[in-house]
Amino acid sequence: MAKHNELGKVGEQIAVNFLLKKGYKILERNYYFKKIEVDIIAQKNNTLAVIEVKTRSTAYYGNPQDFVKPAQIKRIVMAIDYYIQKNNIDLEIQFDIIAILKTKNNHVIKHLENAFYHF
Repeated sequence: MAKHNELGKVGEQIAVNFLLKKGYKILERNYYFKKIEVDIIAQKNNTLAVIEVKTRSTAYYGNPQDFVKPAQIKRIVMAIDYYIQKNNIDLEIQFDIIAILKTKNNHVIKHLENAFYHF
């Protein structure tokens, strides 16, 4: 597996652990609709949280959250629309980004709630 893919998997596990500590229930990890991947689908109270995880080892080229682009947002929304219909979900929907900067000995997590909206 390529080093950046390994970093992404590590970041996703860090994000899952972070969300569990905040009281979220993880419903799906790496959910696929067609060729679209949603990193994490979780629930907290009456909210379905759709979470994109971005992990970087440096902020030299920008913060991790800066790498979530409009085309990717559109694909995520399409996948979640399908997921909601398929599972007959009647909850508030929230689109979040968890940005992780990981170094050798540490990681900094930013949970950006309502980072983007259904449009």
